[in-house]
Amino acid sequence: MAKIFSSDLAFDPTKDILETESGEEFTFQPPTGERLPLNGYEDADDVYTPPPYEGRCLIDIKIDPESEQLQKLEPFEAWSGKDFEGCSILIKVKGKCTTDHITPAGPWFRFPGHLEDISNNTIIGATNAENEKVNTVTNHLTGAPTTTMAKGSSREHGALQPRYLRGVAIIAKSFARIHEANLKKQGMLALTFADKADYERIGSSEKVSILELKELTPGQSLFLTVSPSSGSGSPWECEVKHTFNNEQIEYFKAGSALNLMAARACSNKEIA
Repeated sequence: MAKIFSSDLAFDPTKDILETESGEEFTFQPPTGERLPLNGYEDADDVYTPPPYEGRCLIDIKIDPESEQLQKLEPFEAWSGKDFEGCSILIKVKGKCTTDHITPAGPWFRFPGHLEDISNNTIIGATNAENEKVNTVTNHLTGAPTTTMAKGSSREHGALQPRYLRGVAIIAKSFARIHEANLKKQGMLALTFADKADYERIGSSEKVSILELKELTPGQSLFLTVSPSSGSGSPWECEVKHTFNNEQIEYFKAGSALNLMAARACSNKEIA
């Protein structure tokens, strides 16, 4: 911060001299103080009360049902064991799509603990390849253009929100590493086009089926069947790749990483 008092970018506040308005020389002095508290740290062992190991299911956490900031997070549904057939493409995004496009920041930031409310802002910052507009998509139930409005911003919410809205897969040309990992942790399929030209070939109004999910294996591609919505043209197949390892495949099957952890914890307790 001391560098801002000089117009010289080479100014070194640890040794260089400044001239005050009165013409006097001024030298910054480094701050001094005790590195550690002289009387030690305050004992805070009684501040945190861990939940009991036994009887956790009997604990009822009270959350105001009218709260806009907090909402109890219910476990996501586990995979049904079936392929995803006839899925609608909710949006085909043009250009870069960061977590700021997926869940933009702004006045909606007060809702990060309320997944239902914050999910209303999902993808509102992304450009729709269908119409070159931001925050405008086609309602697949009515066929009418829809504008979504709402709340929040967080890297983790970039995966939580599509999952909460019952999305099953995000298919992209490429992923940011952390976002891809977060999608997997929430039980979503993070897939990339084997041939990036297929991104241009798929229309946003078409139906997509993700097949042979029972054969989901590390390093082995999956295949989509794309069905034109207009009735003109035949369904065609598209190869997609993934980076799931065996543990992450179990996340998908369980519905999320947390679901899997909870199931294992219950299993270990029963064995004990």
